[in-house]
Amino acid sequence: MTVAEVEFLLRSVDATWCREKWERLPDDGNRYEVIDGVLYMSTSPSFEHVQIVIRLIQRVGTPLEERGLVIIGAAPVGVYMTGADPVQPDFLLVRSERAAIISKGRVRGAPDLIAEVLSPGNPEHDLVTKRAAYARAGVPEYWIVRPAPRDVMVCTRPDTSASEFTKVDSFAIGDELVSPTLPIRLPVAELFDNLLDASL
Repeated sequence: MTVAEVEFLLRSVDATWCREKWERLPDDGNRYEVIDGVLYMSTSPSFEHVQIVIRLIQRVGTPLEERGLVIIGAAPVGVYMTGADPVQPDFLLVRSERAAIISKGRVRGAPDLIAEVLSPGNPEHDLVTKRAAYARAGVPEYWIVRPAPRDVMVCTRPDTSASEFTKVDSFAIGDELVSPTLPIRLPVAELFDNLLDASL
């Protein structure tokens, strides 16, 4: 493996990785993902990163789960999708009527919503690599939570052939995020208020 970002992200030099090889990797606290045959390894996230993921679970996932609308998932669960086989999103939601895609401890298909919390050491991984992979896999809604500017990019309308989302909205700290695909209304400030270190 070669170092893409010294502190945070390693990338394999070849594109020969697959689900079967991934399944044999050690459970060592690092996050391993395979995108287009390339293995990516990232180190454990910061405490503040985890705080935001917990807020996504509490303020977005739990209210919908209590209404019986979704099933919540979070890293390090493996998600198998075309071209992203597997990835380990920070946070995901699967509509309850699609619960069958969750089997044998994995999500086997595109979740209805994926959210990643941007890390300062490797922003291009979420902004470019994963964004393209999630669009190609047909994820209906992809959130990129950006702690430094304190906003959330909401990417929707995936064009699978172009590996891009055709609609991107940005919700800032004073805004209410309204999901275009799920019954979610969230004051963006709730994700960032009183973090120990908002810069991550």
